Amino acid sequence: MIDVQSLVFTYPGQSAPTLKGLDFHIAEGEIFGFLGPSGSGKSTTQKLLMGLLTGYQGSVQILGKDGKSWGTDLYEKVGVGFELPNHFSNLTGFENLQLFGSFYGSKKDPMELLEMVGLTDAAHQRTKNYSKGMKMRLNFVRAILHDPTVIFLDEPTAGLDPVNARKLKDIVLDLKKAGKTIFLTTHHMHDADELCDRIALIDEGEIKLMDSPRTLKLQHGEKKVLVEHSKDGTFQKAEFSLENLHTNDEFMSILQSGALETIHSREATLEDVFIKTTGRTLR
Repeated sequence: MIDVQSLVFTYPGQSAPTLKGLDFHIAEGEIFGFLGPSGSGKSTTQKLLMGLLTGYQGSVQILGKDGKSWGTDLYEKVGVGFELPNHFSNLTGFENLQLFGSFYGSKKDPMELLEMVGLTDAAHQRTKNYSKGMKMRLNFVRAILHDPTVIFLDEPTAGLDPVNARKLKDIVLDLKKAGKTIFLTTHHMHDADELCDRIALIDEGEIKLMDSPRTLKLQHGEKKVLVEHSKDGTFQKAEFSLENLHTNDEFMSILQSGALETIHSREATLEDVFIKTTGRTLR
């Protein structure tokens, strides 16, 4: 659905390129996470893929067609949920969707979309009275209003409470089941871990790592388990290698004692992987 080869981009007036030869592809029905700190090139890459920036070097293919050959017809095929929601504040949520729906040849029922994200009761309220979370939910359904094939989501759960964040992530997974291809940029490592089939870690305009979250966590973690248990009325911690764990007498003794409270494997988190790779945090 998306194929990028040797992508280089330099902003006018700058001597050094922002993107330094990116290579990646995204398969049909895949959720692809694009992660990196501010200034790493995430937004630039996304804007190039969406046709909002031009003048790049290399190859960009969207839906089997060269990126430079697409015109405004591209926006019939792609949907975009920007990080900062921007709505017509004096229109209601329903009216906003009606207006944007008028830009497309086919569209979904606005009320069904509002119901999907729990905004039915606010459908006829002006969006200037919406909370940030409500605006984010409206922003999300606006991105899928015209049933796009490829969906770009930028920080889709920002500003959402846990219940609505869960609801939105479930919708994203349903879109994947329906065959949609999703390009997801986020700082929320738990979201990326939970949703993405593969992720790319970008820093200073270069992709440093790219694989499934599970593979990256296993590659960069420790093959150990941390055990918490009680012994003689006191809280104890112990760490054991996964190798031949079943023959480790101390571990088996704790396991059989009935005093075991928790046990956790020591694989890395995605944030651990990023910090280890780049030497800095995502923010």
